[in-house]
Amino acid sequence: MVFSISLLSSTTSLTTWANQLSSQSGLSQRDSTWQCVCFRNQKRKPKLYLIPARHFLSTPIESISSSETASVHATSGVSEVQRSTLSNNVNEMEEFEMELQELFNEVKAMVKIGKERDAMDLLRANYVAVKEEMDSGLKGIEQAAVLDIIALGYMAVGDLKPVPALLDMINKIVDNSKDSEPLLDSVLMHVGSMYSAIGKFENAILADQRAVRILENRYGKGNTLLVTPLLGLAKSFASDGKATKAIGVYERTVTILERNRGSQSEDLVVPLFSLGKLLLKEGKAAEAEIPFTRIVNIYKKIYGEKDGRVGMAMCSLANAKCSKGDANEAVDIYKNALRIIKDSNYMAIDNSILENMRIDLAELLHFVGRGDEGRELLEECLLINERFKGKNHPSMATHLINLAASYSRSKNYVEAERLLRTCLNIMENSVGSEDQSITFPMLNLAVTLSQLNRDEEAEQIALKVLRIREKAFGQDSLPVGEALDCLVSIQARLGRDDGEILGLLKRVMMIQEKEFGSSAEELIVTLQKIIHFLEKLEMKDEKFKFRRRLALLREKYKQSLSF
Repeated sequence: MVFSISLLSSTTSLTTWANQLSSQSGLSQRDSTWQCVCFRNQKRKPKLYLIPARHFLSTPIESISSSETASVHATSGVSEVQRSTLSNNVNEMEEFEMELQELFNEVKAMVKIGKERDAMDLLRANYVAVKEEMDSGLKGIEQAAVLDIIALGYMAVGDLKPVPALLDMINKIVDNSKDSEPLLDSVLMHVGSMYSAIGKFENAILADQRAVRILENRYGKGNTLLVTPLLGLAKSFASDGKATKAIGVYERTVTILERNRGSQSEDLVVPLFSLGKLLLKEGKAAEAEIPFTRIVNIYKKIYGEKDGRVGMAMCSLANAKCSKGDANEAVDIYKNALRIIKDSNYMAIDNSILENMRIDLAELLHFVGRGDEGRELLEECLLINERFKGKNHPSMATHLINLAASYSRSKNYVEAERLLRTCLNIMENSVGSEDQSITFPMLNLAVTLSQLNRDEEAEQIALKVLRIREKAFGQDSLPVGEALDCLVSIQARLGRDDGEILGLLKRVMMIQEKEFGSSAEELIVTLQKIIHFLEKLEMKDEKFKFRRRLALLREKYKQSLSF
């Protein structure tokens, strides 16, 4: 849905698959040593080695060679912890899993307290150890599992550069592993999620599909253990543009949970929400309304009608109603949702998510013609932000711009100008007068001044915006096209040279063609303006060419234009 006023808005750690390896966030304290998972005997499950911090590698993982791994390992003072002699393979594998989990938890704990470099050292040390084992010919599921944890660790640190190479190493191992291998399904789920995170969705799909197949063969096609890989598979399908397949997988996941947990289980919320979100993205608002309504009802039954989770779910339902065209009903649901969230103290009053909900509702209120109510919400956002962050905090800019847009819509341009100038003062003190971010309120101010018949002043501001954006984004960028279009309108009101204005419009057209294509709907308004100035300049031959092009575009977009 396109609103007539555009307002500005003010996830995830390692997702479900990582939580399977990191159910505990705390770690035992160590004074001078950290853990490193290593392998010494292919026939026995690996135990831990202790590696003094002073001997950790500083070499980037991409540049580690096999000879380096040997020399570093030989001089690092590694002493082996006594191995147990468990005869039960299941118990040994469970112990190994616990060691992997502890390693990953330690990395997360370091990141949490700001010791990213220590976490990186720990990951590199473990890479050196496992690489040495692989170079000696040990390339089994244990090595893949450690590489998996190392890759997850790099993602936790926020360094994605080594991840693709690590995933390739894991793939070479798992491709030659039998489906019956322990831990293989978990490793595949992690690999799928990491591939998805780095945008390699086809690889993610293959990994998730194999994980699903393994679990189906082991537990059957209706077991809840399938839920995690199915959710990963659906997400990868959706990201890869295969929405129909993704919807089918989400629906299968919902069915599995319904049969095992019941139709009112809270476990249904995640797949239902993902399904509704995807349906909305695909323009199927009426269908999206169904899963969002179910989520509201599930939360009401479990937590009661006044719980904050009910309010959050109602906001999603309101979004679906709005997209469907039921704007007034969406407003009522949104207002009730915000009241529930506020009364239940589910979120702090200055929470950014709650702030964006207020902005969304304000935008919707303006759309349905209830601008005064929308403006009250925007003023509330401004006051809350001022109270918690201060009146000169950079975050005030968004709220000042939104409120100025609201006043402009109600034709109170004087107040809009005041708010925009306040915004500019804050931003200039924060980023300087030449930063590209400042051009957004500047352009709004130029339009506002033009509405106040102060076109000379508006022209100077628009010219400054154009200069800053050309330097920041390039001569043929879309932000430059926006500034040119604004400048054209102002200069036309001032009666500037028609030939120069026509030149600016042709430049706007070229930018739009570059960004959207030569048959884009965005060209229609620009072509109309070009034809207007061609008529004024009596350029009949050129005017005929542009008129023909405009007619073709109007025919192509006849339905949307009539709407």
